[in-house]
Amino acid sequence: MINEKAITAYVLKEFPSTLHVDIRKLGSGVQGSGFLVEMQTDEGLQSYVIKSLLPEGFGHDYPSDRAAVFLQDLDEYANLPNHVRAVDVLAEMADGTVKSIGGGKEYYLMMEKVEGRDYFHDLKGFAGKMVLGDGDRKKIAAMASYLARIHRVKKSSKTLYWRKLRDTVGHGECLMGVLDMYPDGTLPYEEMAGLIKGAVDWIYRLKPKYERLSQIHGDFHPGNIWFQETKDRRQGAKGETVPADFVLLDRSRGPWGEPADDVTALAINYIFFSVKNHGDVRGAYLEGLKRFFNDYMIAADDREITTVVAPFFAFRAAVVANPVFYPELGADARRRIFRFAENVLSADRFEVGGVNAYLS
Repeated sequence: MINEKAITAYVLKEFPSTLHVDIRKLGSGVQGSGFLVEMQTDEGLQSYVIKSLLPEGFGHDYPSDRAAVFLQDLDEYANLPNHVRAVDVLAEMADGTVKSIGGGKEYYLMMEKVEGRDYFHDLKGFAGKMVLGDGDRKKIAAMASYLARIHRVKKSSKTLYWRKLRDTVGHGECLMGVLDMYPDGTLPYEEMAGLIKGAVDWIYRLKPKYERLSQIHGDFHPGNIWFQETKDRRQGAKGETVPADFVLLDRSRGPWGEPADDVTALAINYIFFSVKNHGDVRGAYLEGLKRFFNDYMIAADDREITTVVAPFFAFRAAVVANPVFYPELGADARRRIFRFAENVLSADRFEVGGVNAYLS
């Protein structure tokens, strides 16, 4: 249904010559419904149709999905000969009013400003460490605990779980979209196809696990994790930098999904930075990877996590191996990351302690 009262108020405001408004439902299809809006004006009767989309399935699960469909309709209906004309895109607000959001040619997001230092800084510093410091371990524990806490919020929706699986492979920001950004010659098309096919096989293995659907961040990578830090003076004159708190940026790709999406978004970076600096996973990076998985599995009580990470690791491996994002990565290191993705996709379970076996 639509908010007839709010639609009527919108019509009376935008069409000031309107004397009376009548709204009735025309019918429904598999994707949505149509409503006839008849306006009695000084010049006679004018008729328009308002279309709504069902809020589940067809990739229309979130309000932003439906807005994107209608905004594209408004842009493109007029560009095809003999097509009905679109007049406006309407948004129903939280207070029940309706307003126009049509006509925009670009859109922008305004956010709060935050202070801190992203976790990339820590990962770069691991290159000179054989073992983690206490502050490093506290940060890993904090991140693992945070993910476990948000992942405990569950939702019963087979559709949304399947969507997250599907988007991980086919979305323009995920595996296939990232591979499409690769400069020609970086990775043969046949190998790209192998990664995609392996991920698709995993998607259908995971479809029965829809009860794992959880609240997620959606892009839990180091650039989106900013720590505010203090000095712990109990450690002496120098003090040790310890995490006071962290704030997150850029939650994206929907609020519900498979917890492995968040876990691998961070975990791949312990592997990536170590391979980049050392050729394999060792020292503080290996300890960080093991500790993060262990802390998370305990905090989340999720021993199944290592059996579902494969397609998400493949996507994240494609990200960190992309020369557009990381042009400084050497050819041999890039090849090792590709091998990691291929071998993880071929295994039934990700063995954290045996991570180096996936690089060869």
